[in-house]
Amino acid sequence: MGKTVKDHLENTFEDLTEGQLRKFKIKLRDRKEEPRVRQATIEKVQDALDLADLMVNTFTSTGAVTVTLELLEAIGCNEPAEELRKNTGHDLPVSLPCVDVDTRRPVLNVELAQSDDWQRDLSVTPCSPQFKNKILREKGQEIYEAKDKLGRKRLALLINNRDFDEKNMTRRGAEKDEENMEWLLMELDYQVVKYRNLSAQEMKQAVKNFALRKEHAHSDSTFVVIMSHGKRDAILGVHYHKTDNPTDTFPVDDIYCQLNSENCPALRNKPKVILIQACRGGEHGRVWASDGEPEDPMEIEGDDFVHKEKDFISLMSCTPETKSYRHVQNGTFYVQYIVDVFTKHAHEDHIEELFRKVIRRFDSSDIGGSFRQMACKDRASLGKLFYLFPGI
Repeated sequence: MGKTVKDHLENTFEDLTEGQLRKFKIKLRDRKEEPRVRQATIEKVQDALDLADLMVNTFTSTGAVTVTLELLEAIGCNEPAEELRKNTGHDLPVSLPCVDVDTRRPVLNVELAQSDDWQRDLSVTPCSPQFKNKILREKGQEIYEAKDKLGRKRLALLINNRDFDEKNMTRRGAEKDEENMEWLLMELDYQVVKYRNLSAQEMKQAVKNFALRKEHAHSDSTFVVIMSHGKRDAILGVHYHKTDNPTDTFPVDDIYCQLNSENCPALRNKPKVILIQACRGGEHGRVWASDGEPEDPMEIEGDDFVHKEKDFISLMSCTPETKSYRHVQNGTFYVQYIVDVFTKHAHEDHIEELFRKVIRRFDSSDIGGSFRQMACKDRASLGKLFYLFPGI
């Protein structure tokens, strides 16, 4: 059996001299970033195993290595740090805490249950022809048309903003999200149109150009995935600055506007799935707002008109006014859960059930301490059931 992270940490601490261990504990005590370790807790540490336990229990496995490397280098123990880095595969630079874009408050580099060692499957579970035929027989009129694989041209848009002008806004780990999301979309037979590091205006143009793609006429659905920092109803461009350039924001409404029945007739009556990974505020999600009052129903349109906005469904990474958390090496919990759920269940569940399973993952997971995140569906206007039928 291979060594665990805790084993490597214990070995590292055993190799330190008594003086080096004392300096390490002082630096750990004086560390300002959350989560912090109390002096009384450090005083209970008797040996290298106790210290390894403390580090893993406080910072999680991946975080424990990152913080240990930080402290070792701070006290000049560069050789033990380099050996630990090599033994644990931490070849990336030492991580600093994430920073909330609006408040500049340190955000805990927390992880959900599967973030530390989660690996995606080798492929999406394929749908069997027998299941597809059965579900079409039972619910044919209630299901969106799935075009034959040989003739269709499915497109997906993927925008990932990782590197911002303001360096402390860098979304470390976002490259992993991009890799995982692109893999999933391709597994679901979508050709991915991908952009990185766009301003708000560039995002708007990218969505507009995507809506005009001729391939949509031969498609049965589409995905639009945007990952960045965000506000309540907008996504931040890479030139955003709270004081110097606060207008570099892309309203979420513009996505729906560009893809609606009027501006994108090629996708009329076809499912349009919007996935947005971004904060929607600065709260930690501990207090939940109640549902608003239902709006009055709109007048029924005549037969010679089409609904301007229909056949959409979106899954936001968090509820309004709250933060969305990201592991600085493994990516966001939102993307991990989507990839995991779709990989295992898209062969048998329609999209709303898949989203329910993703939401359930958040509901049954503890980010850590008082921090909470809850994905939520938004602006769902699907009139039928959308099955992806992967592999068919």
